[in-house]
Amino acid sequence: MRYFLELAYNGAPFIGWQKQPGQKSVQQCLEDALSTLLQTPTEPTGCGRTDTGVHARRYFAHFDFEGEIPENFFPRINFLLPEDVAVYRLIPVDAEAHARYDAIRRGYEYQVVFRKDPFLTQQAYYFPFFKKTDFEKMQEAARLLLNYREFATFCKTNHDAKTMECDLFRSEWLLDEANHRMTYYISANRFLRGMVRLIVGMCINVGLGKIDLETVKEALDKQEILVRAESAPAHGLFLTEVEYPFL
Repeated sequence: MRYFLELAYNGAPFIGWQKQPGQKSVQQCLEDALSTLLQTPTEPTGCGRTDTGVHARRYFAHFDFEGEIPENFFPRINFLLPEDVAVYRLIPVDAEAHARYDAIRRGYEYQVVFRKDPFLTQQAYYFPFFKKTDFEKMQEAARLLLNYREFATFCKTNHDAKTMECDLFRSEWLLDEANHRMTYYISANRFLRGMVRLIVGMCINVGLGKIDLETVKEALDKQEILVRAESAPAHGLFLTEVEYPFL
């Protein structure tokens, strides 16, 4: 029997989702908890990798198990997990269902705050230069991406992607000056390695006048890396949306 788990995690104390020797990962913590509760080695497969420090408000993983799910599964699994990880749903699915390959849409948010907040040091990027930033230019840069399907410009090196094609459904900034915050929203059928953080870095540089929109457009047209490519810090990024045709 195959099951999907819906979970969330604060990425601050983790090396990321992916299991790595000698490192604290979300996958390893979940594997340890499942194996203990189900009393058999159980390895979860995630819907995608997240980098060190990146958070997930909505994440899916699948695992296979032949026995009966124990009573009080949720309080017991959450007791075994560290406080930075929480499981919310357990969903029986077809034996061929796959958390990573069957996802048809993913969405991310990137949180930027203008006022220093000691309670958001691990959940938002503190950016004190908002008054020097042209927000409308940032918005133009974000919406420019909707005209493209290939994004080699925003893919980190050492990737394993076979194609640079991504179908973008949303790319926009929302400004909340009253709460000293702006949020970037992006959703697509798939993402490249480091894509969202590179896009955020580009938008901020456009807003600061460090690069212009024509430079960004030319890089996208030629599928070249930006000369002033900057990746925004990981701790402002949240995976917030994963959709499947059968859920």
